[in-house]
Amino acid sequence: MKKILFPSLLIFFAGACSQPSHKEEPAVAEARILEEPAPAPEPAPSGLHRELFDKYSRYQEKTIRDRRFKHPDIVPLIQKLESPFRTKVAGASIEGRNIYEVVYGQGPVKVMLWSQMHGDEATATMALMDIFNFLGADDEYNEFRAQLQRELTIVVLPMLNPDGADRFQRRNALGIDLNRDALRLQCPESKILKKTRDEWDADWGFNLHDQGRYYGAGSAPKTATMSFLAPAFNEAKDINEVRGNAMQLIGWMNALVQEYLPGQVGRYDDEFEPRAFGDNITKWGTSTILIECGGMPQDPDKQYIRKVHFAALLAALDAIASKQYEATDLAAYEQIPFNKSGAFHDLILREVQMEKKGAWYTVDIGYQRREVSYDGNRKYYYNAEIADLGDLSIFHAYEDFDGAGYKAVPGKVYPKVIPSAAELKKMDVLDLLKQGYTTVRMGKLPERKNYTRFPLQLLDGKREADTVILPGRNPALAIKKGDRVRAVAINGFLFDLEKDQREIEALLKNI
Repeated sequence: MKKILFPSLLIFFAGACSQPSHKEEPAVAEARILEEPAPAPEPAPSGLHRELFDKYSRYQEKTIRDRRFKHPDIVPLIQKLESPFRTKVAGASIEGRNIYEVVYGQGPVKVMLWSQMHGDEATATMALMDIFNFLGADDEYNEFRAQLQRELTIVVLPMLNPDGADRFQRRNALGIDLNRDALRLQCPESKILKKTRDEWDADWGFNLHDQGRYYGAGSAPKTATMSFLAPAFNEAKDINEVRGNAMQLIGWMNALVQEYLPGQVGRYDDEFEPRAFGDNITKWGTSTILIECGGMPQDPDKQYIRKVHFAALLAALDAIASKQYEATDLAAYEQIPFNKSGAFHDLILREVQMEKKGAWYTVDIGYQRREVSYDGNRKYYYNAEIADLGDLSIFHAYEDFDGAGYKAVPGKVYPKVIPSAAELKKMDVLDLLKQGYTTVRMGKLPERKNYTRFPLQLLDGKREADTVILPGRNPALAIKKGDRVRAVAINGFLFDLEKDQREIEALLKNI
């Protein structure tokens, strides 16, 4: 552990700092505060996060159902917010899209949250829309809401990079990574973030991101579905009171998140990045918590992760308001395993035999699937490739195939061009696969989303099939035991010809 610059880890609440001018609360509410100070809040029950998790559907914003929403989808949700929310336009993006500031509460402790500074990292924005629904509700959690309003001033910048969100890309319209613009402040979006932090003199900051689906949580065969970092404020990685607070809160949050993502929490290396907002916001005096949402099996649009994020963020606000995190030892933070980049593949065929010039070799074949955007970046399909080949025993996969005793060979191309999906439905696809045919040329391809996961590789009638088993290529493979085809690997998906018969039939029916 690095040197602690301040001996005390007590939390310094900036209640004495002047609050910036903002939209005034109604006069009646102001009089009530002056005449009768609110009683000291009772700490929320330790099981609050479980209740909120279980009742999540009550607050979920139903108009947002996947990750690829855009600025026009959230603007009405923000504009409809009423008291006790205070909303304003904080500024505009490069292309003139409004960036909103949403404020809730009037307590002495300022908590700032910002999401989607990378336009294709949308999980937290979804969760924030759900949290707005919760904070604006009227039900049995009103005392908890009142506690948050008394103790905290919560300042939210949802979708800081709306231009990037429109393209579903990391960078803004200028091509700049906003998280590397904390010093030069060349982009209006960066200036908005800096100005908001400074105006509120935020005590706490939640820097909300997504990370790739191929990160692992340490060396275990678990994806890093949620990862944390208390960013360093200098190259020595010292721990002062500001950073120590963030570390304690992360240690506290990890214990909670483990209930929903056991073994699936990672921690970023705290190497100092002098251009990044997290590092600089910590240096400017705000206890900063980086949260990154990664991948999880069977959750491609991160809806379960969104639910966990909703409960975890509300629990963190509770912990700040009630000071629950203060008893957490810094060791709880240090014990979170580091993220392992590139630890996962989507599919690994393990110890299969592949042929080269008449000789057979034992290899592992690892596929990764990339998203290809279409329909104005609102939809996507997968385009897989062999990401690695050889001994992949140190890597993990969302799906593993024990290929000992099997041969992986490029499949055959069906000799006739099939004119349409209707004609394809009439064919005995399972029999074709058993004969080793993995690719069919078509006169008219169906909509791509309908065959991104499909037991046959479908190609335009003039296109040649890829038959090369090398990194960067995407051959459709027949997996054989003896002379029989037992499975196929198509576009990074595995189909067992016995176990997956019903799925194969269903996919063919729905094409």
